[in-house]
Amino acid sequence: MNRTAATLIGFVAILTWSFLALLSTAAGAIPPFQLAAMTFALGGLVGASSWIVRPQAIRSLRQPWQVWALGTAGLCIYHCAYFFAIQSAPPVEVSLIAYLWPLLIVVFAAFLPGEKLKTHHVIGVILGLAGAIVVITKGGSVGLADGIRPGHVIALFCAFIWSGYSVLSRRFGQVPTDVVAGYCLITSAVAFALHLALETTIWPEAATQWAAIVILGTIPLGAGFYAWDYGCKHGEIMVLGALSYAAPLFSVIVLLLAGFGAFHWSVALACILITAGAAIAAKDMLLRRQSRLPSAETTAT
Repeated sequence: MNRTAATLIGFVAILTWSFLALLSTAAGAIPPFQLAAMTFALGGLVGASSWIVRPQAIRSLRQPWQVWALGTAGLCIYHCAYFFAIQSAPPVEVSLIAYLWPLLIVVFAAFLPGEKLKTHHVIGVILGLAGAIVVITKGGSVGLADGIRPGHVIALFCAFIWSGYSVLSRRFGQVPTDVVAGYCLITSAVAFALHLALETTIWPEAATQWAAIVILGTIPLGAGFYAWDYGCKHGEIMVLGALSYAAPLFSVIVLLLAGFGAFHWSVALACILITAGAAIAAKDMLLRRQSRLPSAETTAT
């Protein structure tokens, strides 16, 4: 499989993450660590269930400690830290700081063998960041209204954790994506322990809530992480960084289509900024693909 196809697989993960807000809302008033424990368990089972027909895949869990340390930091520490950040600072401010991770991916990826940071990558990711700011703030001002809180620092930590995980995954390109099932199950276990220590259990009250949890665990927090792992290891990682800013935009669009909230001009502006940024960042990939297509004259002959 070529790098363009792997990049598109990584983009599938971004598309699935666009449904996180909608599905989390539909899940009801489930405490965050309990919800994480339930959904990441399902995400781990998505991969583990395939081992029934692929028994050799379970051997992928036998990896050096560095692989497990990276995966645990990426999924487990990031999501647990993000929940703490949301609870100790305004969610919009936390989201803006945490969403520095696509920008950091582009910067960090420049240090990978065979990768080179170019001007259009920087322009693309800055346009994407501008679009994310517009859509998250609804065109309002950006600032830390009540000063810097611990949640803001944790959110910045989250940005470094996820970008570091994504870029360093490239260093372990030979490690099968099956190992992500182990990352998910470890995250579920840690979230469950935090739930028991910090929260009161609340079970879903309706079948629709159970359905939302199942979909959340199997697709965005299941298939999405497997697709992201593959894309980061084998695709155009700088392009994926720029494309990642589509997630908050798509998330808002999904919520609007589901009847949550009303359309705002900031959505249209964000769409323009993020689309332009993604196209500019992906310039090399698009031109390379175009050069491989047979010309009309050649086809006619």
